[in-house]
Amino acid sequence: MFATLTSKGQITLPKEIRVRLGLDAGSMLDFQLLEDNTITVRAVRPDARRVRGLLKSPHAIPPTVEQMDEGIAAHLRDKHAAASRRRKSPGR
Repeated sequence: MFATLTSKGQITLPKEIRVRLGLDAGSMLDFQLLEDNTITVRAVRPDARRVRGLLKSPHAIPPTVEQMDEGIAAHLRDKHAAASRRRKSPGR
């Protein structure tokens, strides 16, 4: 089986491989590069450890509206300050 590498470094796995490994969009793969430049790949099956930390504690106190507003304002200040630094030419 062959696959073509795109200019972005992506490939499309042949359907036979996707079906055999049970892969669909969002599936995770683990690549191993061996000493002889052989590449092995295996499907990574999700387990409970992958979702650890995604959910908040039921005892957590939600932020106030004021805290959310300040967080948004700080993010926008940082984002726009970084963008304005990139636009300035070195000689100014």
